[in-house]
Amino acid sequence: MTKAIMLQGTGSDVGKTILVAGLCRLARNRGLKVAPFKPQNMSNNAAVADDGGEIGRAQWLQAMAARIPSSVHMNPVLLKPQSETGSQVIVQGKVFGQAKGRDYQRLKPQLMEAVLDSFSRVQASSDLVIVEGAGSPAEINLRAGDIANMGFATRTDVPVVLVGDIDRGGVIASLVGTHTILDDTDRRQIIGYIINKFRGDISLFDEGIKAIERFTGWPCFGVVPWLKAAGRLPAEDSVVLERLVKGGSGALKVVVPILSRIANFDDLDPLAAEEEVDLTFLREGDLFPSDAALVILPGSKSTIGDLQELKRRGLDRDIKAHVRRGGRVIGICGGYQMLGRSVSDPLGLEGGERSVEGLGLLDVETEMAPEKTVRNTVARSLQYDVGLSGYEIHLGITRGPDCSRPSVEVDGRGDGAISADGRVMGTYLHGLFGSDAYRANLLESFGIKSGGQNYRQTVDRALDDLAAELESRLSPTFLDQFLR
Repeated sequence: MTKAIMLQGTGSDVGKTILVAGLCRLARNRGLKVAPFKPQNMSNNAAVADDGGEIGRAQWLQAMAARIPSSVHMNPVLLKPQSETGSQVIVQGKVFGQAKGRDYQRLKPQLMEAVLDSFSRVQASSDLVIVEGAGSPAEINLRAGDIANMGFATRTDVPVVLVGDIDRGGVIASLVGTHTILDDTDRRQIIGYIINKFRGDISLFDEGIKAIERFTGWPCFGVVPWLKAAGRLPAEDSVVLERLVKGGSGALKVVVPILSRIANFDDLDPLAAEEEVDLTFLREGDLFPSDAALVILPGSKSTIGDLQELKRRGLDRDIKAHVRRGGRVIGICGGYQMLGRSVSDPLGLEGGERSVEGLGLLDVETEMAPEKTVRNTVARSLQYDVGLSGYEIHLGITRGPDCSRPSVEVDGRGDGAISADGRVMGTYLHGLFGSDAYRANLLESFGIKSGGQNYRQTVDRALDDLAAELESRLSPTFLDQFLR
Protein backbone atom coordinates (compact mmCIF):
# COMPACT_ATOMS: atom_id res chain seq x y z
CA MET A 1 0.00 0.00 0.00
CA THR A 2 1.26 3.46 -0.89
CA LYS A 3 2.44 5.42 2.11
CA ALA A 4 1.40 9.03 2.57
CA ILE A 5 2.23 11.83 4.99
CA MET A 6 0.72 15.30 5.15
CA LEU A 7 2.39 18.53 6.28
CA GLN A 8 -0.01 21.11 7.65
CA GLY A 9 0.96 24.46 9.13
CA THR A 10 -0.02 26.51 12.13
CA GLY A 11 -0.56 29.30 9.60
CA SER A 12 0.26 30.42 6.05
CA ASP A 13 3.88 30.80 4.94
CA VAL A 14 5.36 28.57 7.65
CA GLY A 15 7.53 26.84 5.04
CA LYS A 16 5.41 23.81 4.10
CA THR A 17 6.15 24.12 0.38
CA ILE A 18 9.91 24.10 0.88
CA LEU A 19 9.79 21.23 3.40
CA VAL A 20 7.68 19.12 1.03
CA ALA A 21 10.09 19.85 -1.83
CA GLY A 22 13.08 18.91 0.35
CA LEU A 23 11.40 15.71 1.56
CA CYS A 24 10.49 14.77 -2.03
CA ARG A 25 14.12 15.08 -3.08
CA LEU A 26 15.31 13.23 0.03
CA ALA A 27 12.87 10.36 -0.60
CA ARG A 28 13.91 10.23 -4.25
CA ASN A 29 17.58 10.17 -3.29
CA ARG A 30 16.77 7.22 -1.03
CA GLY A 31 15.36 5.37 -4.03
CA LEU A 32 11.62 5.85 -3.49
CA LYS A 33 9.09 6.71 -6.16
CA VAL A 34 7.70 9.79 -4.46
CA ALA A 35 5.12 12.35 -5.59
CA PRO A 36 3.83 15.64 -4.17
CA PHE A 37 0.15 16.42 -3.70
CA LYS A 38 -1.74 19.54 -2.63
CA PRO A 39 -5.54 19.21 -2.57
CA GLN A 40 -6.16 22.95 -2.81
CA ASN A 41 -3.76 25.77 -3.59
CA MET A 42 -4.41 29.49 -3.80
CA SER A 43 -1.85 31.24 -5.95
CA ASN A 44 -1.52 33.30 -9.10
CA ASN A 45 1.83 31.63 -9.71
CA ALA A 46 0.73 28.78 -11.96
CA ALA A 47 2.57 26.28 -14.11
CA VAL A 48 1.55 24.20 -17.10
CA ALA A 49 1.79 20.56 -16.04
CA ASP A 50 3.48 18.03 -18.28
CA ASP A 51 0.12 16.38 -18.93
CA GLY A 52 -1.49 19.74 -19.80
CA GLY A 53 -3.51 22.09 -17.64
CA GLU A 54 -2.69 24.44 -14.77
CA ILE A 55 -1.25 23.63 -11.35
CA GLY A 56 0.43 25.71 -8.69
CA ARG A 57 4.09 26.32 -9.41
CA ALA A 58 4.87 24.92 -5.97
CA GLN A 59 3.69 21.48 -7.09
CA TRP A 60 5.63 21.88 -10.35
CA LEU A 61 8.75 22.53 -8.26
CA GLN A 62 7.98 19.62 -5.94
CA ALA A 63 7.60 17.32 -8.96
CA MET A 64 11.01 18.52 -10.11
CA ALA A 65 12.31 17.67 -6.63
CA ALA A 66 10.82 14.18 -6.98
CA ARG A 67 12.36 13.90 -10.46
CA ILE A 68 9.04 13.00 -12.07
CA PRO A 69 6.82 14.72 -14.67
CA SER A 70 4.34 17.17 -13.19
CA SER A 71 0.63 16.36 -13.40
CA VAL A 72 -2.62 18.26 -12.92
CA HIS A 73 -3.52 15.59 -10.37
CA MET A 74 -0.77 16.83 -8.04
CA ASN A 75 -2.88 19.97 -7.43
CA PRO A 76 -6.50 19.18 -8.35
CA VAL A 77 -7.96 22.48 -7.09
CA LEU A 78 -6.17 25.75 -7.84
CA LEU A 79 -7.69 29.09 -6.87
CA LYS A 80 -6.39 32.13 -8.75
CA PRO A 81 -7.50 35.37 -7.02
CA GLN A 82 -8.98 37.95 -9.39
CA SER A 83 -10.29 40.43 -6.83
CA GLU A 84 -10.43 40.98 -3.08
CA THR A 85 -13.39 38.59 -2.82
CA GLY A 86 -13.34 36.28 -5.85
CA SER A 87 -11.13 33.73 -7.61
CA GLN A 88 -10.97 31.72 -10.77
CA VAL A 89 -11.37 28.04 -9.88
CA ILE A 90 -9.20 25.51 -11.73
CA VAL A 91 -10.15 21.83 -11.27
CA GLN A 92 -7.81 19.10 -12.48
CA GLY A 93 -6.04 21.62 -14.69
CA LYS A 94 -9.06 23.20 -16.37
CA VAL A 95 -11.13 26.30 -15.68
CA PHE A 96 -14.17 25.28 -13.63
CA GLY A 97 -15.56 28.77 -13.14
CA GLN A 98 -15.38 31.81 -10.87
CA ALA A 99 -16.46 31.97 -7.25
CA LYS A 100 -16.55 34.50 -4.46
CA GLY A 101 -15.47 33.46 -1.00
CA ARG A 102 -18.89 32.55 0.39
CA ASP A 103 -19.91 30.79 -2.82
CA TYR A 104 -16.70 28.76 -2.77
CA GLN A 105 -17.43 27.52 0.75
CA ARG A 106 -20.63 25.99 -0.61
CA LEU A 107 -18.77 24.58 -3.61
CA LYS A 108 -16.03 22.75 -1.68
CA PRO A 109 -17.97 19.54 -0.92
CA GLN A 110 -18.51 19.07 -4.66
CA LEU A 111 -14.78 19.41 -5.27
CA MET A 112 -13.82 16.71 -2.76
CA GLU A 113 -14.57 13.96 -5.29
CA ALA A 114 -12.12 15.49 -7.77
CA VAL A 115 -9.54 15.76 -4.97
CA LEU A 116 -9.97 12.11 -3.98
CA ASP A 117 -9.86 10.99 -7.61
CA SER A 118 -6.61 12.86 -8.20
CA PHE A 119 -5.10 11.56 -4.96
CA SER A 120 -5.82 7.96 -5.95
CA ARG A 121 -4.20 8.55 -9.34
CA VAL A 122 -1.06 9.98 -7.74
CA GLN A 123 -0.94 7.11 -5.24
CA ALA A 124 -1.21 4.51 -8.00
CA SER A 125 2.20 5.38 -9.44
CA SER A 126 4.06 6.11 -6.18
CA ASP A 127 5.66 4.45 -3.19
CA LEU A 128 5.11 7.58 -1.14
CA VAL A 129 2.92 10.68 -1.49
CA ILE A 130 3.86 13.81 0.46
CA VAL A 131 0.81 16.03 0.88
CA GLU A 132 0.87 19.76 1.58
CA GLY A 133 -1.97 21.46 3.40
CA ALA A 134 -3.09 25.06 2.93
CA GLY A 135 -3.35 27.77 5.55
CA SER A 136 -4.08 26.27 8.96
CA PRO A 137 -6.30 23.46 10.27
CA ALA A 138 -7.15 25.74 13.21
CA GLU A 139 -9.42 27.84 10.97
CA ILE A 140 -12.37 25.92 12.39
CA ASN A 141 -14.83 28.39 10.86
CA LEU A 142 -13.88 26.81 7.51
CA ARG A 143 -13.83 23.19 8.74
CA ALA A 144 -17.23 22.19 7.33
CA GLY A 145 -16.65 20.83 3.84
CA ASP A 146 -12.87 21.33 4.12
CA ILE A 147 -10.81 19.80 1.34
CA ALA A 148 -7.42 21.38 2.08
CA ASN A 149 -6.44 20.24 5.57
CA MET A 150 -8.20 18.01 8.10
CA GLY A 151 -11.18 17.38 5.85
CA PHE A 152 -8.81 15.69 3.42
CA ALA A 153 -6.63 14.02 6.07
CA THR A 154 -9.52 12.42 7.94
CA ARG A 155 -11.25 11.32 4.74
CA THR A 156 -8.10 9.57 3.47
CA ASP A 157 -6.67 8.68 6.90
CA VAL A 158 -3.34 10.32 6.06
CA PRO A 159 -1.22 11.08 9.16
CA VAL A 160 -0.41 14.76 9.70
CA VAL A 161 2.77 16.50 10.80
CA LEU A 162 2.18 20.05 12.00
CA VAL A 163 4.74 22.70 10.99
CA GLY A 164 5.34 25.76 13.17
CA ASP A 165 7.33 28.84 12.14
CA ILE A 166 9.51 30.00 15.02
CA ASP A 167 10.88 32.98 13.07
CA ARG A 168 7.59 34.89 13.31
CA GLY A 169 7.36 34.31 17.08
CA GLY A 170 4.76 32.59 19.25
CA VAL A 171 5.45 29.10 17.93
CA ILE A 172 4.68 27.39 21.25
CA ALA A 173 1.34 29.16 21.50
CA SER A 174 0.51 28.41 17.85
CA LEU A 175 1.17 24.68 18.24
CA VAL A 176 -0.54 24.36 21.61
CA GLY A 177 -3.39 26.57 20.42
CA THR A 178 -3.92 24.36 17.37
CA HIS A 179 -4.05 21.29 19.64
CA THR A 180 -6.58 23.01 21.90
CA ILE A 181 -8.91 24.24 19.19
CA LEU A 182 -9.15 21.05 17.11
CA ASP A 183 -11.80 18.47 17.89
CA ASP A 184 -10.76 15.00 19.01
CA THR A 185 -11.03 13.41 15.56
CA ASP A 186 -8.80 16.00 13.90
CA ARG A 187 -6.38 16.09 16.82
CA ARG A 188 -5.83 12.32 16.64
CA GLN A 189 -4.76 12.69 13.00
CA ILE A 190 -1.64 14.65 14.06
CA ILE A 191 1.34 12.40 14.87
CA GLY A 192 3.90 15.09 15.69
CA TYR A 193 5.33 18.45 14.70
CA ILE A 194 8.34 20.18 13.13
CA ILE A 195 9.75 23.54 14.19
CA ASN A 196 10.85 25.48 11.10
CA LYS A 197 13.03 28.54 10.37
CA PHE A 198 15.07 28.44 13.58
CA ARG A 199 17.99 30.87 13.88
CA GLY A 200 20.84 30.43 16.37
CA ASP A 201 21.61 27.71 18.92
CA ILE A 202 18.93 25.03 18.56
CA SER A 203 19.62 23.69 22.07
CA LEU A 204 18.08 26.90 23.41
CA PHE A 205 14.70 25.53 22.38
CA ASP A 206 14.98 22.31 24.40
CA GLU A 207 12.68 23.67 27.10
CA GLY A 208 10.21 24.76 24.42
CA ILE A 209 10.02 21.21 23.09
CA LYS A 210 9.31 19.89 26.60
CA ALA A 211 6.57 22.48 27.07
CA ILE A 212 4.87 21.62 23.77
CA GLU A 213 4.94 17.91 24.59
CA ARG A 214 3.55 18.57 28.06
CA PHE A 215 0.56 20.46 26.63
CA THR A 216 -0.07 18.33 23.53
CA GLY A 217 1.60 14.95 23.92
CA TRP A 218 3.00 15.34 20.39
CA PRO A 219 6.61 14.35 19.73
CA CYS A 220 8.98 16.78 18.01
CA PHE A 221 10.24 15.40 14.68
CA GLY A 222 12.97 18.01 14.39
CA VAL A 223 14.01 21.64 14.62
CA VAL A 224 14.92 22.89 11.15
CA PRO A 225 17.17 25.96 10.84
CA TRP A 226 16.64 28.79 8.40
CA LEU A 227 17.35 27.03 5.11
CA LYS A 228 19.60 29.23 3.00
CA ALA A 229 19.11 26.96 -0.01
CA ALA A 230 15.44 28.00 -0.08
CA GLY A 231 16.54 31.41 -1.35
CA ARG A 232 17.76 29.74 -4.56
CA LEU A 233 14.34 28.26 -5.33
CA PRO A 234 11.52 29.91 -7.31
CA ALA A 235 9.15 32.08 -5.30
CA GLU A 236 5.67 30.56 -5.02
CA ASP A 237 3.37 32.30 -2.62
CA SER A 238 2.31 35.93 -2.98
CA VAL A 239 3.00 36.31 0.76
CA VAL A 240 6.72 36.56 -0.08
CA LEU A 241 6.07 39.72 -2.09
CA GLU A 242 5.81 41.59 1.19
CA ARG A 243 9.44 40.71 1.91
CA LEU A 244 11.06 41.17 -1.51
CA VAL A 245 14.07 43.39 -0.87
CA LYS A 246 16.54 42.30 -3.57
CA GLY A 247 17.95 45.71 -4.49
CA GLY A 248 21.68 46.15 -3.93
CA SER A 249 24.73 47.41 -5.72
CA GLY A 250 24.37 45.63 -9.05
CA ALA A 251 25.44 47.63 -12.09
CA LEU A 252 22.11 47.13 -13.90
CA LYS A 253 19.05 48.56 -12.15
CA VAL A 254 15.86 46.70 -13.07
CA VAL A 255 12.56 48.06 -11.73
CA VAL A 256 9.50 45.84 -11.17
CA PRO A 257 6.18 47.38 -10.04
CA ILE A 258 4.40 45.15 -7.53
CA LEU A 259 0.69 45.31 -8.38
CA SER A 260 -2.22 43.72 -6.53
CA ARG A 261 -2.84 40.84 -8.96
CA ILE A 262 0.73 40.15 -10.00
CA ALA A 263 1.10 36.60 -11.36
CA ASN A 264 3.96 34.25 -12.13
CA PHE A 265 6.48 36.61 -10.54
CA ASP A 266 8.97 33.73 -10.31
CA ASP A 267 9.79 34.76 -13.90
CA LEU A 268 12.09 37.26 -12.18
CA ASP A 269 14.08 34.76 -10.10
CA PRO A 270 16.81 34.05 -12.69
CA LEU A 271 17.50 37.78 -12.97
CA ALA A 272 17.50 38.16 -9.20
CA ALA A 273 20.21 35.49 -9.04
CA GLU A 274 22.55 37.60 -11.21
CA GLU A 275 25.08 39.49 -9.08
CA GLU A 276 25.26 42.39 -11.54
CA VAL A 277 21.51 42.96 -11.46
CA ASP A 278 19.97 45.34 -8.93
CA LEU A 279 16.33 44.21 -8.89
CA THR A 280 14.20 46.96 -7.34
CA PHE A 281 10.58 46.17 -6.41
CA LEU A 282 8.22 49.16 -6.34
CA ARG A 283 5.40 49.02 -3.82
CA GLU A 284 2.71 51.56 -3.04
CA GLY A 285 4.37 54.87 -2.15
CA ASP A 286 7.84 54.00 -3.47
CA LEU A 287 9.55 56.53 -5.73
CA PHE A 288 10.48 55.46 -9.24
CA PRO A 289 14.31 55.43 -9.47
CA SER A 290 15.56 57.81 -12.15
CA ASP A 291 18.63 55.62 -12.80
CA ALA A 292 16.61 52.57 -13.86
CA ALA A 293 17.82 50.95 -17.08
CA LEU A 294 15.02 48.40 -17.51
CA VAL A 295 11.41 48.14 -16.33
CA ILE A 296 9.73 44.73 -16.26
CA LEU A 297 5.94 44.43 -16.08
CA PRO A 298 5.22 40.83 -14.99
CA GLY A 299 2.05 38.82 -15.53
CA SER A 300 -1.29 39.70 -13.97
CA LYS A 301 -4.43 37.75 -13.10
CA SER A 302 -6.46 40.91 -13.69
CA THR A 303 -4.81 43.00 -16.38
CA ILE A 304 -7.37 45.81 -16.40
CA GLY A 305 -7.47 46.06 -12.60
CA ASP A 306 -3.68 46.13 -12.31
CA LEU A 307 -3.41 48.65 -15.15
CA GLN A 308 -5.82 50.93 -13.34
CA GLU A 309 -3.77 50.57 -10.14
CA LEU A 310 -0.56 51.34 -12.04
CA LYS A 311 -2.13 54.57 -13.31
CA ARG A 312 -3.55 55.50 -9.90
CA ARG A 313 -0.04 55.26 -8.48
CA GLY A 314 1.34 57.47 -11.28
CA LEU A 315 3.58 54.72 -12.59
CA ASP A 316 2.27 55.19 -16.13
CA ARG A 317 3.88 58.65 -16.19
CA ASP A 318 7.07 57.30 -14.62
CA ILE A 319 7.39 54.48 -17.15
CA LYS A 320 6.75 56.77 -20.13
CA ALA A 321 9.35 59.25 -18.83
CA HIS A 322 11.75 56.34 -18.38
CA VAL A 323 11.32 55.40 -22.06
CA ARG A 324 11.80 59.02 -23.15
CA ARG A 325 15.11 59.04 -21.26
CA GLY A 326 16.20 56.05 -23.33
CA GLY A 327 15.18 53.34 -20.87
CA ARG A 328 13.77 49.99 -21.91
CA VAL A 329 10.64 48.03 -20.94
CA ILE A 330 9.76 44.34 -21.13
CA GLY A 331 6.18 43.20 -20.55
CA ILE A 332 5.29 39.56 -19.97
CA CYS A 333 1.76 38.24 -20.50
CA GLY A 334 -0.51 40.70 -18.65
CA GLY A 335 2.38 43.15 -18.56
CA TYR A 336 2.60 42.87 -22.36
CA GLN A 337 -1.12 43.63 -22.65
CA MET A 338 -0.70 46.76 -20.51
CA LEU A 339 1.91 48.16 -22.90
CA GLY A 340 -0.55 48.48 -25.78
CA ARG A 341 -3.02 51.20 -26.70
CA SER A 342 -5.99 49.53 -25.01
CA VAL A 343 -7.25 46.44 -23.21
CA SER A 344 -10.92 45.53 -23.65
CA ASP A 345 -12.99 42.87 -21.90
CA PRO A 346 -16.36 42.91 -23.67
CA LEU A 347 -17.61 39.76 -21.94
CA GLY A 348 -16.56 40.86 -18.47
CA LEU A 349 -14.24 37.89 -18.01
CA GLU A 350 -12.11 39.71 -15.44
CA GLY A 351 -15.18 40.94 -13.59
CA GLY A 352 -14.38 44.67 -13.67
CA GLU A 353 -14.21 47.50 -16.22
CA ARG A 354 -14.93 46.50 -19.81
CA SER A 355 -12.25 48.67 -21.41
CA VAL A 356 -9.27 50.77 -20.38
CA GLU A 357 -6.62 52.76 -22.17
CA GLY A 358 -3.17 51.15 -22.08
CA LEU A 359 0.25 52.73 -21.71
CA GLY A 360 0.51 53.24 -25.47
CA LEU A 361 4.14 52.13 -25.61
CA LEU A 362 3.34 49.42 -28.15
CA ASP A 363 1.07 49.91 -31.15
CA VAL A 364 -1.16 46.94 -30.29
CA GLU A 365 -4.59 46.33 -28.77
CA THR A 366 -5.79 43.41 -26.64
CA GLU A 367 -9.26 41.94 -26.40
CA MET A 368 -10.02 39.36 -23.71
CA ALA A 369 -11.54 36.16 -25.07
CA PRO A 370 -13.15 33.22 -23.25
CA GLU A 371 -10.75 30.59 -24.58
CA LYS A 372 -7.72 30.32 -22.33
CA THR A 373 -4.28 29.50 -23.77
CA VAL A 374 -2.46 26.96 -21.56
CA ARG A 375 0.59 25.22 -22.99
CA ASN A 376 4.25 24.47 -22.52
CA THR A 377 6.28 26.08 -25.26
CA VAL A 378 9.58 25.61 -27.01
CA ALA A 379 10.42 28.87 -28.77
CA ARG A 380 13.18 31.08 -30.12
CA SER A 381 14.11 34.66 -29.33
CA LEU A 382 14.07 36.64 -32.57
CA GLN A 383 16.11 39.41 -30.93
CA TYR A 384 19.06 37.22 -29.96
CA ASP A 385 18.49 34.06 -32.05
CA VAL A 386 18.65 31.73 -29.04
CA GLY A 387 16.36 28.92 -27.94
CA LEU A 388 13.74 29.45 -25.25
CA SER A 389 11.71 27.06 -23.14
CA GLY A 390 8.70 28.33 -21.24
CA TYR A 391 4.93 28.28 -21.02
CA GLU A 392 1.85 30.33 -21.84
CA ILE A 393 -1.17 30.88 -19.57
CA HIS A 394 -3.36 33.75 -20.68
CA LEU A 395 -6.69 35.09 -21.79
CA GLY A 396 -6.76 37.57 -24.63
CA ILE A 397 -5.72 38.14 -28.22
CA THR A 398 -3.28 40.94 -29.03
CA ARG A 399 -3.10 42.49 -32.48
CA GLY A 400 -1.59 45.59 -34.06
CA PRO A 401 1.18 46.99 -36.28
CA ASP A 402 3.97 46.30 -33.78
CA CYS A 403 3.08 42.58 -33.91
CA SER A 404 4.83 42.66 -37.31
CA ARG A 405 8.00 42.83 -35.21
CA PRO A 406 7.47 39.78 -32.95
CA SER A 407 9.85 39.19 -30.08
CA VAL A 408 9.55 35.40 -30.07
CA GLU A 409 8.88 32.65 -32.59
CA VAL A 410 6.73 29.74 -31.43
CA ASP A 411 6.07 26.82 -33.79
CA GLY A 412 6.78 29.01 -36.81
CA ARG A 413 4.49 31.83 -35.69
CA GLY A 414 5.40 35.16 -34.19
CA ASP A 415 4.54 36.02 -30.60
CA GLY A 416 4.67 39.40 -28.93
CA ALA A 417 5.74 42.75 -30.31
CA ILE A 418 8.65 45.21 -30.34
CA SER A 419 8.32 48.97 -30.71
CA ALA A 420 9.81 50.70 -33.75
CA ASP A 421 12.68 52.13 -31.67
CA GLY A 422 13.37 48.74 -30.08
CA ARG A 423 13.05 50.04 -26.51
CA VAL A 424 9.77 48.32 -25.63
CA MET A 425 9.09 44.61 -25.97
CA GLY A 426 6.21 42.35 -25.00
CA THR A 427 5.58 38.61 -25.10
CA TYR A 428 3.12 36.03 -23.79
CA LEU A 429 5.98 33.64 -23.03
CA HIS A 430 6.70 32.99 -19.36
CA GLY A 431 10.14 31.66 -18.46
CA LEU A 432 11.99 34.05 -20.74
CA PHE A 433 14.74 34.90 -18.25
CA GLY A 434 15.19 31.24 -17.30
CA SER A 435 16.97 30.72 -20.62
CA ASP A 436 20.64 31.15 -19.76
CA ALA A 437 21.53 32.21 -23.32
CA TYR A 438 18.71 34.76 -23.51
CA ARG A 439 19.58 36.19 -20.12
CA ALA A 440 23.24 36.49 -21.05
CA ASN A 441 22.40 38.30 -24.31
CA LEU A 442 19.95 40.62 -22.57
CA LEU A 443 22.52 41.62 -19.94
CA GLU A 444 25.20 42.02 -22.60
CA SER A 445 22.93 44.47 -24.46
CA PHE A 446 23.25 46.68 -21.35
CA GLY A 447 27.01 46.17 -21.20
CA ILE A 448 26.70 43.68 -18.30
CA LYS A 449 28.27 40.23 -18.14
CA SER A 450 26.13 37.36 -16.86
CA GLY A 451 27.44 35.23 -14.03
CA GLY A 452 27.18 32.29 -16.42
CA GLN A 453 25.20 30.03 -14.11
CA ASN A 454 22.87 27.34 -15.39
CA TYR A 455 19.68 28.40 -13.64
CA ARG A 456 18.01 24.99 -13.81
CA GLN A 457 21.09 23.36 -12.31
CA THR A 458 21.15 26.03 -9.60
CA VAL A 459 17.62 25.07 -8.58
CA ASP A 460 18.43 21.36 -8.73
CA ARG A 461 21.49 21.78 -6.50
CA ALA A 462 19.39 23.80 -4.05
CA LEU A 463 16.93 20.90 -3.82
CA ASP A 464 19.78 18.50 -3.05
CA ASP A 465 21.05 20.90 -0.39
CA LEU A 466 17.58 21.03 1.17
CA ALA A 467 17.38 17.26 1.23
CA ALA A 468 20.77 16.95 2.92
CA GLU A 469 19.85 19.55 5.54
CA LEU A 470 16.54 17.87 6.35
CA GLU A 471 18.20 14.47 6.64
CA SER A 472 20.56 15.87 9.27
CA ARG A 473 17.87 17.80 11.20
CA LEU A 474 14.78 15.60 11.23
CA SER A 475 14.24 12.65 13.52
CA PRO A 476 15.71 9.41 12.09
CA THR A 477 12.67 7.59 13.47
CA PHE A 478 10.32 9.84 11.50
CA LEU A 479 12.40 9.65 8.31
CA ASP A 480 12.73 5.86 8.47
CA GLN A 481 9.02 5.43 9.08
CA PHE A 482 8.02 7.23 5.90
CA LEU A 483 11.12 7.36 3.71
CA ARG A 484 12.03 3.69 3.71
